[in-house]
Amino acid sequence: MTTVNLKAASVPVRETRLGSITGFTGTAEELVGQARKGCLKEKNRSFSQCLGCSTSNAACTLILIQDAAVISHGPVGCAGCLHEYAFTYRVNGVHRNVFEPTERRIFSTNMDERDTVYGGVQKLEDAIHEVHRRVHPKAIFVITTCASGIIGDDVETTANEAEDELGIPVVAVFCEGFRSKIWTSGFDAGYHGIARKLIKKAEKKQEDLINIVNFWGADFIGGWFKRLGLRANYLTPFATVEQIAASSEAVATMQVCATLGSYLGASLEQEFGVPEIKVSPPYGIVQTQRWFRELGRLTNRAEAVEVFLREEEEKWLPEIETLREKLKGKTAYVTAGASHGHSLLALLRELGMKPQGAAIFHHDPLYDNGEVAADTLQNVVNDYGDIKHYNVCNKQEFELVNVLNRLRPDILLARHGGMTLWGAKFGIPSLLIGDEHFGMGYQGLVQYGKRILDTMENDEFVKNFEKHAVNPYTKWWLEQDAYTFLEK
Repeated sequence: MTTVNLKAASVPVRETRLGSITGFTGTAEELVGQARKGCLKEKNRSFSQCLGCSTSNAACTLILIQDAAVISHGPVGCAGCLHEYAFTYRVNGVHRNVFEPTERRIFSTNMDERDTVYGGVQKLEDAIHEVHRRVHPKAIFVITTCASGIIGDDVETTANEAEDELGIPVVAVFCEGFRSKIWTSGFDAGYHGIARKLIKKAEKKQEDLINIVNFWGADFIGGWFKRLGLRANYLTPFATVEQIAASSEAVATMQVCATLGSYLGASLEQEFGVPEIKVSPPYGIVQTQRWFRELGRLTNRAEAVEVFLREEEEKWLPEIETLREKLKGKTAYVTAGASHGHSLLALLRELGMKPQGAAIFHHDPLYDNGEVAADTLQNVVNDYGDIKHYNVCNKQEFELVNVLNRLRPDILLARHGGMTLWGAKFGIPSLLIGDEHFGMGYQGLVQYGKRILDTMENDEFVKNFEKHAVNPYTKWWLEQDAYTFLEK
């Protein structure tokens, strides 16, 4: 188990904290076996096409807080991609009861060459006060970039001094891109800042409150919880600073994606006494039953959970069986982040489909809670069997294109934008569903199955697109082994 230290200004990156990797090819069972034996080793690439940046992931956890502001301390270009979260806030807020979404409060100190020589602390100090004057946030987060990190700006002291002056939390979040090859270290950096400055020690417990660490999916879970006499406290998108501060009053914490919430879940348990639900999230029937029963155990609602599961099974199982008949034997390939990618593999298996393989963006041998029962990939292997052609890659599209050209699955499932294009170029029906809650529970299995079926049946566009699409990768590369550049 990771030992959380909220007195430290920054959190260790995943490579050192969890032993996470970005390079592997083999089968899912082999990967899990190496992790359990403690012999999992990073495999480097002699060529990489791209790499995600931790700064964006840290911002993901912070920008969507309703009444907070975020300052990117670096060149303005480092904040160039953050506007997408303003779009997400406007579009998805209505699904989470934010009916009048406000413009996101995203700022940059706009460091230039002079600042990299003489330091950017004064610019940061001025920016914090100007942001407070303009938008009056309940909290200000300062996310660091490579430029401010390399020159060693004292962001922590500047933030603490501003906090004393302004009387609101001013939080330094250390997420420079060069700190980690694993972009999800940015999630941990953001949640570390939240846990050490925003969450308060609980004076009382709310026995019906459950924390849900998630992205920005619609409120499917709230309806389920209502039937069990529970309430959902979503963290952190669309939450207020006050709601986040009260998360220590919850009786349990769940994670929609353990890759996202691993560190916050461990922090809430170790530092604030909120137990974490240490099993895979409810995707697929097996994991849905396992997860809800653990929820019932932690909240003393075991009987109510059994009634709930029987009702869900009676309502949705006939449709699930119909979908299984239609999808039986169909093949699929998954490209997504861990652990949501593992959840998609479970969905496919439950629907009777055959996952031909997966390109997952990184792998954590265990999450911060240290529990093998929470290993989402191991649970998929144990519940449904092995998965061949399992590749761990940090969005190396040249590998994905090569594999798709060889396997030619009936459908490509993707989690991140820009990936479905490659399936379409080969005439492969491709599906991206941005709402991570869409596939949860019995209902989610039906919803996802229908979307998969609809995508596969309506393939005229991609078949025609294949005839005219230009593939930037040469015939030479498509004939090579997909992992030519991966260390043996």
